[in-house]
Amino acid sequence: MAEKKVALVTGGSRGIGKAVSLRLGRDGYHVIINYRSNAAEAGKTLLALTDAGASAELVRFDVTDGAAVAAAMNELLSKHALYALVLCAGIHQDATMVFMEESQWKQVLDTNLYSFYHVVKPAVKQMVLARAGRVVVISSTSGETGLPGQVNYSASKAGVIGATKALALECAKRTVLVNAITPGFIQTDMVDGLDVKQLAARVPMNRLGRPEEVAAVVSFLASDDASYMTGQVVRVNGGIYL
Repeated sequence: MAEKKVALVTGGSRGIGKAVSLRLGRDGYHVIINYRSNAAEAGKTLLALTDAGASAELVRFDVTDGAAVAAAMNELLSKHALYALVLCAGIHQDATMVFMEESQWKQVLDTNLYSFYHVVKPAVKQMVLARAGRVVVISSTSGETGLPGQVNYSASKAGVIGATKALALECAKRTVLVNAITPGFIQTDMVDGLDVKQLAARVPMNRLGRPEEVAAVVSFLASDDASYMTGQVVRVNGGIYL
């Protein structure tokens, strides 16, 4: 039996990250589920994977903590040849710019953008040496068009699109493919407290997306069928362009 490919999913215990973890498990990966603090949700995701016959494990670290990420990634990469890295960890702290606190700016940029450096660098180093690997970054439609009340979030998500494109150019000759996905309004806890009917009315398909629909695109980008795609931004947004 062929050895399973290994995938690390940051923010893999909830929302889009959970759907990605479950889908990659179904695809036959050994899935490493990263989480920061919600051990209960991480445990549920792990149980869902193992109950379905998939192979999985948990790894806890805060993507904004460079030292913690370095230690965790060093241990992880010493045990596994990582083939796929999916960056799902992200937060939002919405406010109009004139009322935004510096802490809101910093926390969102640290989590959504600066963490790219912490997590991707050691993973890609291993992939480049192996001449094989896939990196999939979950960005946002907000990073393409901007959204009022989300200057910090839009900046962070636009930043990872730029990082994705540049890294793809650096890694292409080593057969390490790097792509981004920009989801629109997806039914996760990030839309909790918002008027879902009002959001859906802005979408040409007249509904919010499901996390599983984003996970299906991750599955494709991590598969052999996407072997000539790198540096791309794939929109999963129901036709909305904010």
